[in-house]
Amino acid sequence: MRVTKHEHACLRLERDGSQLIIDPGSFTLPLQDLAGTVGVVVTHQHQDHWTPEHLGAIREHSPDVPIYGPQGVADAAAGFDITVVAPGDSVSVGPFSLRFFGGRHAVIHESIPVIDNVGVLVDDEFYYPGDSFSAPDGVDVRLLAAPVGAPWLKIGEAIDFVLAVRPEHAFATHDMTLSPIGLDMHRGRLQWATEQGGGRFSPLNPGDAIDL
Repeated sequence: MRVTKHEHACLRLERDGSQLIIDPGSFTLPLQDLAGTVGVVVTHQHQDHWTPEHLGAIREHSPDVPIYGPQGVADAAAGFDITVVAPGDSVSVGPFSLRFFGGRHAVIHESIPVIDNVGVLVDDEFYYPGDSFSAPDGVDVRLLAAPVGAPWLKIGEAIDFVLAVRPEHAFATHDMTLSPIGLDMHRGRLQWATEQGGGRFSPLNPGDAIDL
């Protein structure tokens, strides 16, 4: 499986000529090469994780492609026939197996309602938590996409998340809110955390990929 990082929180997973798109949002440039898309995962309803334009473009190439997300996504994107998933659910789409974890978005502030959010484990080897620090308990994660910059995120909590997951390999995502200096600094913190568990860290930029 190949995992490609796009801008902000968007990820493309490819296996056997098929691809899965995760969180194509407002900070992500229009995606190219969408033929062969068999599924889309939207972890939660915030616009930096999905837009009508991105979902519409994917559906132009694959009109029947399923879009998976929690109930909050189904409510926000009612025109797109969302398949609702919740923590504990498992689905198969094309060559990919998906398992969902978590359930709630990390708290931004007590004045802001907490919304639905799911983390997704793909083929029991790649994990992305969406906007949360929910870990896939009992899973040996080969590759972790770790959020690194957000209004809800404290870098110490991100470090603790990586320490808890102990991935073999990790990279930072959810990063468009950071300056170049801030991104380099935060990547360094996550690299340290990854290495404490014997793993390695890759500083991926948009368009960079890792093969599992």
